[in-house]
Amino acid sequence: MAHERVAIFIDGSNLYHALEGTLKRHDLDFALFITKLCGDRSLFRTYYYNAMQDAAQRPDAFREQQEFLDSLRKTPYLEVRLGTIRTAQGMQMEKGVDIMLCTDMLYFAWNNFYDTAILVSGDADFAYALQAVKNMGKHVEVAYFEGATSRELLNVADARHQLNRAFFASMWTRPKRRRRRGQSGSSQNGAAEQRSQQQD
Repeated sequence: MAHERVAIFIDGSNLYHALEGTLKRHDLDFALFITKLCGDRSLFRTYYYNAMQDAAQRPDAFREQQEFLDSLRKTPYLEVRLGTIRTAQGMQMEKGVDIMLCTDMLYFAWNNFYDTAILVSGDADFAYALQAVKNMGKHVEVAYFEGATSRELLNVADARHQLNRAFFASMWTRPKRRRRRGQSGSSQNGAAEQRSQQQD
């Protein structure tokens, strides 16, 4: 496709937990990540979605998340979209994140702002929105982690980008350090970012 325009939609919490679960690190260079996903195509814009930490409930997590988001906003052609976190019966839940991502993906497709949508997520909840984008004549791709992605989502995708150690080679902001016993990894996305959260 000549001058194919790509829009990238990143489910931030899903990406964070997948990186933690598979690679045990989070210091991802988003500019390099976006460039590799886009390839030789033209980037329209990247959208990153997550939930804002509660400053009153978790001040340390809030402060760390703000530092991460500040650095993320310096990435060219990337916008941050933030939902909220609500606590119910001791459990934290993201509110509004999935619907923002789906709305943007559909709105930009409807207005012909892109030719191909790349979704970075393994969440089955996005499958129907991806199908709707395909129905508008757009191409849809999914960037996913093996074992952490729904089959339903992959079945909708026109193309797939498997995210693994090889994919992320040379894409980190810090050299890999050996962990000392009892040392916890850096959390770019807000301390023990949404460990106990449930998706909307």
